[in-house]
Amino acid sequence: MNSSADPGQPVHTTHSGHSHQPSVPAQPDGGPFTDSVTAPAADPVAERFHFLVNAPALFNAVVTAMEWDVFGHLAQHPGASFEELCASTGVPAHSLRVLLHAVCTTGLLERHADGTYHNARAATELLAPDGPDSWRHILTGWREIYYPAFSRMSEALAAGTNTALDDYPGEGTTLYRRLAHDPQLEAVFHRSMSAFTLKSLDALVESEEFATVRHLLDVGGGDGTTSARLTARYPSLRSTVFDIPSVARLAAGAQAGDRIRLHPGDLFTDPFPAGADAVLFSHVLEIFSGEQITELLAKAHSVLPSGGRVFVYGYNASDDETRGWYSARLSLYLNVLASGQGMAYPARDYEEWMRRAGFGDARTLTGYPYEHGLTIGTKP
Repeated sequence: MNSSADPGQPVHTTHSGHSHQPSVPAQPDGGPFTDSVTAPAADPVAERFHFLVNAPALFNAVVTAMEWDVFGHLAQHPGASFEELCASTGVPAHSLRVLLHAVCTTGLLERHADGTYHNARAATELLAPDGPDSWRHILTGWREIYYPAFSRMSEALAAGTNTALDDYPGEGTTLYRRLAHDPQLEAVFHRSMSAFTLKSLDALVESEEFATVRHLLDVGGGDGTTSARLTARYPSLRSTVFDIPSVARLAAGAQAGDRIRLHPGDLFTDPFPAGADAVLFSHVLEIFSGEQITELLAKAHSVLPSGGRVFVYGYNASDDETRGWYSARLSLYLNVLASGQGMAYPARDYEEWMRRAGFGDARTLTGYPYEHGLTIGTKP
């Protein structure tokens, strides 16, 4: 169910506003998306339709299978019988039967002729591991926070604001502010965010662009995951994480090290701390409108020395805005729940906003995993 052609190392091509983003491959004919009874046609769009209309239920089945450690058990015990899985999960036999049927239809589980169950290769690689970048954390956050909000999509998009935020008590016009009133759910959210950040973080950390940075201002740096990886990779790099106070507390608990400093503050009402020679916005600017993004880039410009650089890392929709499953999902989530605006903008938009904020030599490196790009500007 991953739309990325290859979530590996980036191809360092430069985006000039005309070259296209890596295309999203269509799902192959046949395979788990095909139901020979209800969708015999070869039309791949019709085939995808039949999968999409059943996807909400199947998504939740996959997350439930992760919670019950079905994938983890089969990774350790391939070819387990139904009875063995019953004993492993401890759930009623009929419930497990229903769940296994659902997950098998996705192709993530395989039931062989002898009745034994096996992970598909993708399930072993993506769903069995339980590390800090596990899809278990990612999909739990999506199930608990992202996807319930999508039932209010028509209402939110018609109103032009994030009406799904009404389901979260407290003050503030963004999900990030509201979650500060629910520390347990806020922790689930940031665990999910950090896990997905780690999926694309290696490519960012290995970018040669950071080799000459001495002091990085990590704006909206969340729990410090990105700064921790960058400082570990580059021994001469120091980082200041700038985020709202409740998130800064998470960073204080999760990240240790004398080369990471925490600076709580509001992105728009508080000044950025001075002294950095580079500013990083990683998975931050897509939350806002073009005018707000230009304002934040101008704030970065004001605290940088001549020759200082700004980095924008995140999802990029394709130039023609017709491709990118991950960028499409993110854009809908932002408008329905998170902030009521923003989107996974095409790279050319960020380049233009950098120029308006006073940066020169705006360019984008493309080919990063999960539809990501790194846009760079330099202060003259």
